[in-house]
Formats: sequence, C-alpha cells, structure tokens
Amino acid sequence: MEYVVDGQAAYVLHGRPYRDTSLLVDFFTLEHGKVSAVVRGAKRPNSKLRPVIQPFLPLQIGWRGRQELKNLTLAEPVDANPFLSGNALMCGLYVNELLERLLQPLDPHPHLYVYYQYVVNELRSGEDIEGALRTFERRLMMELGHAPDLTDLEPDGIYVYDPGQGVQRIAQPTDQNRMRCFYGRHLQAIEQDSYDQRAVRQAAKRLMRLLIDQLLGDKPLRSRELFQKR
Repeated sequence: MEYVVDGQAAYVLHGRPYRDTSLLVDFFTLEHGKVSAVVRGAKRPNSKLRPVIQPFLPLQIGWRGRQELKNLTLAEPVDANPFLSGNALMCGLYVNELLERLLQPLDPHPHLYVYYQYVVNELRSGEDIEGALRTFERRLMMELGHAPDLTDLEPDGIYVYDPGQGVQRIAQPTDQNRMRCFYGRHLQAIEQDSYDQRAVRQAAKRLMRLLIDQLLGDKPLRSRELFQKR
C-alpha cells in the first residue's frame, strides 16, 4: 500500500546529491519525525524546488511511497524568514546534525519539533543563542529517554553523572571524575532551563556534551569540527 501525505509542516535537515538531477533530503516533520525523500529534478537550474529545499526555512511538504524512502510531491515555504549566517549558521548546522544522527526514521516527536522551531527563531534573533542551544539539547535528551533525573537535589551538594546510574551525590570530586561533577544548584537551574548565570551555562554545556557523546559513540559530529577550525 502506498502512503500519501500532504500539507506536513517540516524543515530540511540535510540534503545530498541523488543520481544525476535529484537530491536525497532528510526532513524533520511535525507528525512523522525524520523523513527521507527523493526530490526529483532539484539539481536542475530551472527547478522550482531548488530554492525551497534549504535548511531553517519552514515548509509545507507532501510525499508518497511504500518504503522508508519517499518521493517528495510538494514543498512550499510558509515564511520568508532570512537565512542564518555566521555563528548562528554554525549552531544551526549543529542542531540539524544532532537530529540527523540521533532520530530514528519515521519516529514522531511533535514536542521536540516545537523546540526546534524555538531554537531556530532564537538563532535568527541572536538574543540568547547559548541558552536556546542548551534548552534544545536537554529537550532532545528527554525525548530520547536519555536525560538524568535532576529533581530533589541539594543546592550545595556535589553530584557526579554516571552513564549507568545517572546523577549521584558524592562527598568530593576526584581527579578522575571532576569533569562529570556538578553543584546541585546548577543542575536545578538546568532542570528549569534557567541559563542566566555563566556558571550554569558552563555546567549545562559539560552535562549535555556528556549525554550527547554517549549516544554518538565513536563517530564525532562534523559541525563540531567546523567550530574548532574557525
């Protein structure tokens, strides 16, 4: 049975050449999660889809197909928001690569889609990029069932993150676990997505890196490598 979907809210995550004139594009959609589709003729200079298949541009798309790989039938922009550039673009590519790597095909995450819209809008405004990134990373970890429990902590307590046991209170950090240790008050602020303090932002960046790297395994993110080369 061939499935036909029309009018689905979506963003482009990544595109790559497919045969002579087409693209193979991964979309993040509101109701269907990550969807891979062939965009036929998109590499042709006169293609109407070529200027539309761009990251960070909100779209309405449609597709059809029996298998996991779909055929795109519709792609229309729903906004004329400007594209990202500079540091905001690098951060956007990082967010897209996280979704590309960590989401399973056709696994819906409608709440995460809302947070993706939030982080893209924050990247456009440039007002609180770091806070938006940490919020999105934590929500992504929650959606994947990989976020540690940060409730019922003592503000002045010291806690270590253990991949097998989550967050555990300890008396003092050691040289071996120092980079995995956090003050309870910082973890409480992270749990509330409150990143006004520099110390909280630094703690959140360390914690999210630990969580994300555990899921990524041995294959690093290319977007991080681009950051390091700048």
